[in-house]
Amino acid sequence: MLLAVVHGFTGIEVGFNLATRDFLLPYFFAAIGLNADIKTLISGGRPLLVLVAVTILYMILQNLTGVGVASLLGLNPLIGLLGGSVSLLGGHGTAIAWAPRFAASHGVSNALEIGIACATFGLVLASLMGGPIARLLIRGNKLQPRLPPRESRRELIGGEAESISYFSLLRTLFWLNVSLALGEGLHEALQAAGRNLPLFVCTLFGAILLTNTVPRLGRFQWPANSRSLTIISEISLGIFLTMSLMSLQLWTIAELAGPILTILAAQFVVAFLFAIVVIFRVMGRDYEAAVICSGFGGISLGATPTAMANMAAVAQTYGPAHRAFIIVPLVSGFFVDISNALVIQRFLNWLG
Repeated sequence: MLLAVVHGFTGIEVGFNLATRDFLLPYFFAAIGLNADIKTLISGGRPLLVLVAVTILYMILQNLTGVGVASLLGLNPLIGLLGGSVSLLGGHGTAIAWAPRFAASHGVSNALEIGIACATFGLVLASLMGGPIARLLIRGNKLQPRLPPRESRRELIGGEAESISYFSLLRTLFWLNVSLALGEGLHEALQAAGRNLPLFVCTLFGAILLTNTVPRLGRFQWPANSRSLTIISEISLGIFLTMSLMSLQLWTIAELAGPILTILAAQFVVAFLFAIVVIFRVMGRDYEAAVICSGFGGISLGATPTAMANMAAVAQTYGPAHRAFIIVPLVSGFFVDISNALVIQRFLNWLG
């Protein structure tokens, strides 16, 4: 914002070297893949599959909403796609990762700024949505948790993980680097076959392959769900987002402020109604379903931490919801990233 003020008064533009930033994103997605054990995913059962299916349906609806509103406003439909699952369900990381494609291949030169603006406002809207959705459903349907509210936060999300050590960090970095190497190889193979998926998606696939094969071949101290993996993942994403936000040229989207807010307002209404009308019904119409709806409010316009914060606030007020705390992170932290990449690519092919 300070640089935007300087540019407004002096015309000076300040730029940053983003080579290091682009190197950090694959680490974050590799960490997601190393946590994606098939046994853990299966433990979610039928409710997990149902939520994945309706979330994919919502991705398509979210993109159609963005493209439709942008078209009605006389804008490039690709701007509406940026205001869809690219930045909202995908969050800052996905918006930043796809922005170069929109700029280089589709002529949306300010794609990064549009994507970041939508993702940032989306986080705010997602935080505001979760509580009202849960309160409306719980009070309107007189729902009660199955377990007493006295249950502790630790019981909701599991016990203490292993401590961080020098060797645990090195071990985690080793497997992250192997994941990046596999992802690079997969990326080059797809390009040779005429297919084009972003490198971070290929890295995600590489890490998933490792975590579902290597631990079964011998006695390895695997980093999945460890504090070392969590800290590296969070640092990578944190620095990545910080550098991206610092490099924004906000003056390039000043004229789009009104249309962007219009698109986001439409997305808020669609997400709110979808959670109440669709998610609540298909997840069982009980207390757990209401908590899942509050989490869906977080991931539909925000990110996994927003979803977890929404559900934690509801659980602290009304009581615990074990199933919600298992299913929602699995969907938002794993399935969304894979399916969203495929949906975005389909829309790009359609819109040309």
